[in-house]
Amino acid sequence: MALKKLLITSESCLVPDFQLTTSVAFIIFNRPDTTERVFAEIAKAKPPKLLVIGDGARVNRPEEAEKVAAARAIIQRVDWECEVLTNFSEVNLGCKRRVSSGIDWVFEQVEEAIILEDDCLPDPSFFRFCQELLERYRHDQRIGLISGDNFQFGRRRNDDSYYFSKYVHIWGWASWRDRWANTYDVTIAKWPHIRDEGWVTDMVGNAREAAFWKKIFERVYRGEIDTWDYQWVFVNWVEGRTTILPAVNLISNIGFDANATHTTGDSELANLATHPLGFPLKHPVGIFRNMQADMFSEKKCFRVPFVKRVRNKLSGWLR
Repeated sequence: MALKKLLITSESCLVPDFQLTTSVAFIIFNRPDTTERVFAEIAKAKPPKLLVIGDGARVNRPEEAEKVAAARAIIQRVDWECEVLTNFSEVNLGCKRRVSSGIDWVFEQVEEAIILEDDCLPDPSFFRFCQELLERYRHDQRIGLISGDNFQFGRRRNDDSYYFSKYVHIWGWASWRDRWANTYDVTIAKWPHIRDEGWVTDMVGNAREAAFWKKIFERVYRGEIDTWDYQWVFVNWVEGRTTILPAVNLISNIGFDANATHTTGDSELANLATHPLGFPLKHPVGIFRNMQADMFSEKKCFRVPFVKRVRNKLSGWLR
C-alpha cells in the first residue's frame, strides 16, 4: 500500500465568500467517469487537504487495472493550493477492508473530515453545511455524523436547515476522529451479545424494523456481506448517537449502474436532484429525532415492498 504526499499551489485560486478549511477524503476505485464528476465539485470547493483512498484492481478482471489507473490519474489535476495524500492499495482488498482501513487512515491524519465516494455528487453548499456543523457539534458526543442525504422527497416539518435522525446515511458525510476511531469495529464483535440478550428491538426502535436489521447484522457478522457501512450504522446505534440530515438533498448518487459494487438496481434514490441549502443555517431548538421523517425513511429506504419480495422469491426459485 503506497502512501504519497504532494503539495500543489495555484496563484489563480479565486477566494469565495466561504472558505473551506476542512479536509476532504475521497474514496475512488474503477470508475473514472463518476470520479471525474465528483472531483470537479471537490475542485470548486478547494479543500486545503485532500486524502484519497483507492483499492487495487481485481486479478480476475484484467481490464480493471486500466480503469483504476485512469481514476487515480484524475487526482493529478489538483490545481489549487492543496496538500494531497494518497492511500492506494496495489492489491484488491474489497469494499469491506479497503474502505474501513482507508477511513482509519484518514482519521490518523486529521481530526475531522468530509468524506465522499466516487459516485456521490455533492451540491456546492454541502461543504459549508458540513464544515459549520462539524464545528458546532465537535464536542457533542450525541452526534455521530453529518450527512448530505435527504430522502424525504420534498417533505419538511418546519423551516429548520437540518434535523436529527437515527439513520446513518453515508452518500456524502462528515465526522470526527473520536467518533470513528473510538468505536468503529469492522467485525461488529458486540453483535452476538446484543442479539442473544434480545436488545435489537430496543436498539432499533420497533420489532418490524428490528427483524430487518437483525438479518443484516447477522450476515455482516458472519462475513457474508463485503461492506463497511452497516458496521458504521451498528456502532452509532450501540453508542446511542444520532445523525444530522439536511432539510434538502445535497447529494446525488450517480453510481446506480452495472459497474457499481452495491447500487446496481433500480431505485427511487438513484440520481436524486440536489438543492442548495441557504445560509446562515437555522438550527433546531433541541437535539431530538424527527420521528415523522424517520418513519418515512424507514418506509422508503429499508422496507422491502410486498411485490418486490414476491419477485425476489420467484427469481430465487427460477434460478
